[in-house]
Amino acid sequence: METTDEKIRLTQYSRGAGCGCKIAPAVLQEILKTNTVQPFNNALLVGNASNDDAAVYDLGNNSALISTTDFFMPIVDDAYDFGRIAAANAISDVYAMGGRPIMAVAILGWPVDKLPVALAQQVLEGARAICTEAGIPLAGGHSIDTTEPVFGLAVSGLCDIAHLKRNNTAREGDLLFLTKPIGVGILATAQKREVASEGELVRATAQMTMLNKAGEALGKIAGVSAMTDVTGFGLGGHLIEMAEGSGLSAELYYNKIPVIKGARELLAQRIVPDATYRNWNGYGSKIHFEAGVDVMEAFSLLPDPQTNGGLLFAVSPAFEGQVTQLLTDYGLHGFVVPVGRMIARQDKVVVVMP
Repeated sequence: METTDEKIRLTQYSRGAGCGCKIAPAVLQEILKTNTVQPFNNALLVGNASNDDAAVYDLGNNSALISTTDFFMPIVDDAYDFGRIAAANAISDVYAMGGRPIMAVAILGWPVDKLPVALAQQVLEGARAICTEAGIPLAGGHSIDTTEPVFGLAVSGLCDIAHLKRNNTAREGDLLFLTKPIGVGILATAQKREVASEGELVRATAQMTMLNKAGEALGKIAGVSAMTDVTGFGLGGHLIEMAEGSGLSAELYYNKIPVIKGARELLAQRIVPDATYRNWNGYGSKIHFEAGVDVMEAFSLLPDPQTNGGLLFAVSPAFEGQVTQLLTDYGLHGFVVPVGRMIARQDKVVVVMP
């Protein structure tokens, strides 16, 4: 959908881009430090004690409420697509817990003295389109006047407790699958620098607006032991969270990792998001590269910040056939090859193999 004023490029009004806006993991841990002791609540199944995708509350009837929020500054120039991407990204956290989204409310910050209000309306229209695709209402929200455009959703979902998936419960020997290619942060940075081709923009937008609906179905497979979605910390960061949380390490098969078309060519032009370096500085010491891996390329791809990236999940080898069939049924037949496996804890958290 075209914007009211085609000359306005939303990415020029934001310092960050999509999930690349995330605060670095080490800084975030400093922010979250507290001496306040919260009241014990045994109904809170998932909270701040872990680095999971959403909070989860036991409703007392074998089902749980999933609550999450996600918002960021523009990652694309088109207002309608910005709304679609931000909405799909926020809803993904519910799917990553094995849940079913039921409702969303909007979070909008808009510099009304810099950007037309009509563009903000298109952002909301994009969000409504994605919510409709997810089968949920955009039921309300809140807006403020800000110096930079910001948009996202707070999303509620439901899940049978037996189907709830966490990101810190992987088991040794589990296979790792990833349902989308990485590298979209590189394409987004190319757009911001005005060097991306039309084809690259179309591919990036299509990926970032694709709902991770398979997550709800994966939650129902008993052999899926852990799941998360790959966002601002990149594949490397979110795999480290999964491995450390599970008390394990992970082998990553570098040549099996899907990479979005155009990313490698842009890397050759030194198109790398600033957040890539921030991510690597935060956790690069926890990754070991075996001989035969293109380390310079991996340095740019593994920490590349993803926006509404794919589902990263661990599954028992005994359930590989069931998972492969499910992914195929959801149109994800290109992602049925494992990209790694969970192993006993090593000196390094992630071991990258050719």
